[in-house]
Amino acid sequence: MSSTSTSKTMIRQIRIGTRASKLALVQTALVEQALRAAHPTLDIQIEHITTKGDVALDRPLREIGGTGLFVAAIEEALRRGLIDLAVHSAKDLPSTLPSDMTLAAFPARADARDVLISHEGLRLTELPQGARIGTSSPRRICQLLHLRPDARVLDLRGNVDTRLRKLHDGEYDAVVLAKAGLDRLDLTETITEILEPEVMLPAVAQGALALETRADDPAIASLLAPLNDETTRLAVLAERAFLARIGGGCHAPVASHAVIANHALSITGLLGALDGRIVRGTERGTLGENEDAAKYAAALGVALAERLLASGGAELLREGGDDASK
Repeated sequence: MSSTSTSKTMIRQIRIGTRASKLALVQTALVEQALRAAHPTLDIQIEHITTKGDVALDRPLREIGGTGLFVAAIEEALRRGLIDLAVHSAKDLPSTLPSDMTLAAFPARADARDVLISHEGLRLTELPQGARIGTSSPRRICQLLHLRPDARVLDLRGNVDTRLRKLHDGEYDAVVLAKAGLDRLDLTETITEILEPEVMLPAVAQGALALETRADDPAIASLLAPLNDETTRLAVLAERAFLARIGGGCHAPVASHAVIANHALSITGLLGALDGRIVRGTERGTLGENEDAAKYAAALGVALAERLLASGGAELLREGGDDASK
């Protein structure tokens, strides 16, 4: 067990839980590096944890069921005291956390955009009629078919290396991936086209890391404070509030992306159906410099969700089997 107390100065060791994929380990190494810079004498141990989403690779995620497929096992390790801190891709988190868990910090966000990688180096608009595009994301399926209704969007699972191998083996004409993951794995040169948010709205919290701890462990939360980037935190809180109000998880065509500049927050959201129909909109507001910034950011996300649900989004989600009536 780690040695903890109510004073961060007495913490000598911290155990970090993470998935064992190459990308997850790279992301955890970034957090470890930041922790060592902030606390040079800290003893840091890394624990690899296998999640349901890592094991069930033979079916699309939306068919496996449930939320938190990449999270629940790691939260259970936290709950049992086997680890003190979990490093997540923030987009993998369900929109609401268990009451005994908290998100203690959000390091500075990486690039939130999606990218296209094509077998022949063709951009999305240049792909041939009926092109085979690989993705396992309902959000991407919806937007791809909105842009290219002629495309054959095929399921694609596995880690980044596996997905790129399947592309190069000719199973797909193109695949869509998150730019942040490719950047972190030094695979930026594989990108054919960056899909701007106006073209492909990112997933909630895409590009951000979330550091999860037990809610009753303020000492660890205090230890993580130097790693928090407030702009990232507020943007992710707005996006997660949008998702929570929608009531959909990673199995619904839902997207949201918030940008903060000069204390102003702009959040764009999208609700859709797997046939390419979408409802999209934007909310803007001034955060100000006070303790209510987080609440206001979340309120903007909720307001946008309410507007999109009322504008036809609820019907689209119901058709896809997601409850948006709460």
